[in-house]
Amino acid sequence: MMKYFWGILVVVFTLVSCKSDDDSLQRIDQLLNIYVKNSTGQDLLNNKKTGSYTGFSVNDFFGTKDIAPVSISLRMTTDSLFYMEYLAGAKRRRLDSISPDNPGTGNSYYSRMQITYTKSTNVADNVVDTLEIQYRNTPTVFQVSKVLYNSVPVFSKDADAPTSINTITVTK
Repeated sequence: MMKYFWGILVVVFTLVSCKSDDDSLQRIDQLLNIYVKNSTGQDLLNNKKTGSYTGFSVNDFFGTKDIAPVSISLRMTTDSLFYMEYLAGAKRRRLDSISPDNPGTGNSYYSRMQITYTKSTNVADNVVDTLEIQYRNTPTVFQVSKVLYNSVPVFSKDADAPTSINTITVTK
């Protein structure tokens, strides 16, 4: 009799543990592609073109040290346009305890980075910009909600927008 009890108990636990719970999965949407162009549309990240930047470095404002590099990859599209691909790496701070876009649904966070573009070996030629990425965090989604470049909004996404690659173009 006792072996039947343990057998039934094992079967019940097996069935309960195999239950699918897709509603508990959180979508993560934080990939950001940053294109940098001038007013005439020239790709400023292509270092082979005259007038473009020869390189860039990224520093996390909220890093544990004064110099806290953030890894941003330089990629190229099939059309030979260069862009910076940011996935993660900068520390996030809480922006508020209740999201202004969706009150009562989660928290908002933000990261702030300094991007230094180099044109030549002369440090005076460097261009320093600020990139702020704001995130929306709810039980169902963690996503980029807004991007500010030098304190100017350049990207925003609604809370119910589908997961996608977030693309911004900065004109310098």
